Amino acid sequence: MGALTPEFGIDLGTYSTIVYSKGRGIVLREPTVVAKNIQSGEVLAIGEEAYIMLGRTPDNITATRPLVGGVIGDYTTTEQMLRLLIKKLCRYRFLFRPRVVISVHTGATGVERRAVIDACKEAGAGEVYPIDEIMAAALGAGLPIDTPTGNMVVDIGGGTTSIGVVSLWGIVVRTSVRQAGIDMDEAIIRHLRRKNNLMIGERTAEEIKIKIGSLIKYDDDPPSMEVRGRDLLTGLPQTVEVNANEIREALLEVVQVIEEKVKEVLERTPPELAADIAERGIVLTGGGSLLRGMDEYLSQSTGIKFRLVEDPVSCVAIGTGKILENLNEYRKKGYITPG
Repeated sequence: MGALTPEFGIDLGTYSTIVYSKGRGIVLREPTVVAKNIQSGEVLAIGEEAYIMLGRTPDNITATRPLVGGVIGDYTTTEQMLRLLIKKLCRYRFLFRPRVVISVHTGATGVERRAVIDACKEAGAGEVYPIDEIMAAALGAGLPIDTPTGNMVVDIGGGTTSIGVVSLWGIVVRTSVRQAGIDMDEAIIRHLRRKNNLMIGERTAEEIKIKIGSLIKYDDDPPSMEVRGRDLLTGLPQTVEVNANEIREALLEVVQVIEEKVKEVLERTPPELAADIAERGIVLTGGGSLLRGMDEYLSQSTGIKFRLVEDPVSCVAIGTGKILENLNEYRKKGYITPG
């Protein structure tokens, strides 16, 4: 049956959706954005094509993110997006519906977890195997989660940050906070509105974060860039120059919340596992972890070495792929069950 059944691992994130295909690796990486006709409900575009419409649509079209804080905020739109993604991935006919391993937000309730599974099935999937994103991130990072050692992961995604300690194929301590990449963008928007009376959009804020966003404090000549937006006093287009140090002030609003949650998990971790973590360090994954200086900042604040994985953005999707590659074995051992 395996050769006739398409098998995918999906990291369904607030900011982006990444798909792993069994035997092929990462095959799709798209923004989790859907553009729809408001009146008819017709989906006009998904992914990158919809992302470029953010903040640029006429009254009859809306471009939105159907996931909020790592969970489904708009069930119908999410199902429509998954259906189109699965159709795009299955370019030729199969005898069986796709088998899917999908990551689920660490802080998701039972109802929210069920919504992810149901959306996949409504979109055309057959068997659906949910996996906690912390476990998927640990697998993707290559951590020895089947051993009695403490492995700690901090996954900073688009809409949420998930933090957990994994040992013997179980999550010993976990927490999540709805502060992550998109919240960094919103903090930049608030900062420029407050300090410069400048209104900018989500895409411009993200561009600022990528180009000069940093947790490093520059003593001399910090990187800077020109930012274009709308002057809130005159209503006219305006250009201002911002530098990395002032953007750092905005980003710290979000990063300090993440820092406190990391310390909270460390305080709740059993002593033996905490000793392992102190010796082995903490793994940092997710797109938000790419912010310059994030690993150094958290290392200094906790006194424990943070290590950025090789491909932090794809780490969770790679973890779902490792489940796919050994699905029968993991099912027999009871590590994963269909939803």
